Order: sequence, then C-alpha cells, then structure tokens
Amino acid sequence: MSESAERTPLSELLAGFTATESGHRVQVPADWLQGRAVYGGLSAALALHSAHGALDALPPLRSVQLTFIGPAGSDVELRPVLDRRGKSTAFVSVDIVSDGRLAVRAALCFGAARDSRLAAGGPLAPAVSGPETSDPFFRRGVDGRHLGPNFAQHFNSRHAAGGLPMSGADAADFTVWLQHKDTAMADSLVGLVALADALPPAAMASFVEPAPISTMTWMFDLLTGDPRTDDGWWLCRSTADATRDGYSSQAMTIWNRAGEPVVAGRQNVAIFY
Repeated sequence: MSESAERTPLSELLAGFTATESGHRVQVPADWLQGRAVYGGLSAALALHSAHGALDALPPLRSVQLTFIGPAGSDVELRPVLDRRGKSTAFVSVDIVSDGRLAVRAALCFGAARDSRLAAGGPLAPAVSGPETSDPFFRRGVDGRHLGPNFAQHFNSRHAAGGLPMSGADAADFTVWLQHKDTAMADSLVGLVALADALPPAAMASFVEPAPISTMTWMFDLLTGDPRTDDGWWLCRSTADATRDGYSSQAMTIWNRAGEPVVAGRQNVAIFY
C-alpha cells in the first residue's frame, strides 16, 4: 500500500465527528498519532472543532491554553462547556477524554475585534529561503518512506534554518516551513492549530540519539483574527530558552508566507534524555 493511501486527510477526520450528550466523539486513525497518543497540535485542533460544533457564532479565536494530563488514544471524547459569554468575548473549556480518563484540558478564549488606538507589529520573520529551495525537514528512508512520527507524514516540510533533530547542535532551535498535504486545510484555522505543534521540541536539536519527550503544557495566542497565507505554507520557529532538570521551556512563533506574525506561544516539555 502506498504512503498516500495510508493517510487520512484532516478534513476527513474532522468529518467523522459524531454527536454525544456531552459533546462529540471521534476515532483518530494511527497515521495521526505520535506513538500511541494524539499529539498536541491535533488535540488543540479537535478541541477547537468541537467548540465550534457545539456553540453558535463564536467570535475569532484569540488564545488557547492546554494541559496534557495523560495520553489520548485513538478513541477520543470531547466535552465542550461555555464558561462565560459577554458582548465581545467567549470562554470555552474543552475536556478531552480517552479510555474513560481525562487526557487534555483546553481553555479557549474567543474575542471580537474592537476599535483601538494601539496597533503594533509582532516579531519579525527571520530572513530565510522560501520552501521551494529548501530541503525537507522530516526524514525519509532510502526507499522514500516517512521516518518521523506518524502524524508528520500529513505535512510537507522544508528546513529553513537552525538545527535538525538529533544533530547534536549547540543551539536548540528549529525554523521550518510547514504545509498541510490536505489542500482543504490551506486556510483553515483548525488546520493551522493542528500544524502549530507539528515540529519536535527544539531541545531535540541537541540530542544525538532518540529519547522520549512529552509535552506538559502549551499555550498560544493568535495575533490576527483571520490568519491566512499563500499556498498553504507557514514558517514555524521553535526555540528552547532553557533546558534543565528534565524539562525544556520553549518559545514558538508562526509567520505566514508574507512574513506576517500570526501565532506566538510557549510550551513546557518533559525531556527523558
């Protein structure tokens, strides 16, 4: 069977949501897992999709906070709750339950645009070559088959700057162009959220051999109410600010193809290395 035949497009996965008394249920296929668990980006994307499916006319997404309490397996239940709704904002909690246990707790903040005298740009995009002239980031074997985590096969990747996983680099930093292979996700907010955590933790640039990692917490802000890019490509950078005592704290930024900042976040990762 070819690699493309084994992939379930994200748009097809989302279409598989079924309604329950408390929210939604979905079966996540093995090609969207990291090992045996749903990775962070997909957890956030599923939570956002469930919130939109359960609640009408939410304003634009502004901020997300996630706590990864335990692994979420293939059978996922999502329980969205509207915590508060005001004139311009809405706060939604989504619990992700797997095998009867709480796996992820997500807090989503939505907010309508308002008039303001303040307008300041975000972090400048690094000067890097475009994806057309850059080498792939996720590795492939001599037979051309994908060697990274299962979910990464859903993305086109191009190494723009910084290190590579397990390269023993002094600087723990990745800068990578990412694009959904599923063209239906090209300008999808849920697609952007799924892609936002597709890179390995930046600390892995300093690894010289494989070792387990586990995201503990992740938060990110949307810097625009309507993030869009050309050709589906997003420039993603993860930089480890500090790594000690078995934990790594990293900053994460995403720019669109025009160099406009669209996502800024932080993540805490447990490092077993």
